[in-house]
Amino acid sequence: QVQLVESGGGLVQPGGSLRLSCAASGTIFAIGPMAWYRQAPGKQRELVADITYHGVTNYADPVKGRFTISRDNAKNMVYMQMNSLKTEDTAVYYCNADVKTQRGYDPAHYWGQGTQVTVSS
Repeated sequence: QVQLVESGGGLVQPGGSLRLSCAASGTIFAIGPMAWYRQAPGKQRELVADITYHGVTNYADPVKGRFTISRDNAKNMVYMQMNSLKTEDTAVYYCNADVKTQRGYDPAHYWGQGTQVTVSS
């Protein structure tokens, strides 16, 4: 099995910064695209940013220029640096990854348990 564990959430004032981390562990042959999603109270889960194995990134419009996604393939980790945080960034942030557990198998989609980010003065 595969586990994704997020860390780095917390309470921050508007304009502040946080860095989220997500570690993948378990039976891993290869990890394809990795991503961060978020879900605010009463809203649907939405894509924040994603990154391919080779580092090609994509961002949702609300976070462009403020958030930066990165990954360390050797450590099976993905990160997100969040700067200039706004109150509307408050949400539970989830790590997501496409993981192949064995050669020749199709990759499966895995989710972390989420980490709370609260932006408030």
